[in-house]
Amino acid sequence: MQQGVKPSAPIPNQPGQPRLNLLLSDASRPDQSWADRLPPLLEPMGVRTMRAHSGAEATKVISMMPIHMAVVDLALPMDTGSAEDGGLRLLELLRRSESRPPTIVIRRARSAREASRESMRALLADAFAVVDRPSHHRDVELLLEVLRRVLARHYRGQWPGAT
Repeated sequence: MQQGVKPSAPIPNQPGQPRLNLLLSDASRPDQSWADRLPPLLEPMGVRTMRAHSGAEATKVISMMPIHMAVVDLALPMDTGSAEDGGLRLLELLRRSESRPPTIVIRRARSAREASRESMRALLADAFAVVDRPSHHRDVELLLEVLRRVLARHYRGQWPGAT
């Protein structure tokens, strides 16, 4: 498997295996990552989380497997170590993909004007929801609730991989 692309569980659609692939793009520092809290909560329910720390890593994940939902961090660099804006490019890539998974956008902590501008750009790119970067326990709970709403609306409460 490519460096940086880290599956959290075996290949889906086998008996007893995950039924939903969730792409988590995360530009947080490793010691402050909100995305570390999600896999242990989601995996027991059949959600396979794939982490990407750059737009290039996320592109590899998308080419390797179907993505049923995506969390797109707007602060994501295009390549590891670059300052290039990979979050909006990833959002556009997902929007143009054949499967077109529902996306949740993690907004950068900026001024109110910039936050409003980023939210508008994300919603124009068909994001399901825009949330602030999770930093507290309640923020992660909010993100979990948004993921539940995506499942209810886009998949009518059924796992995409269920037969």
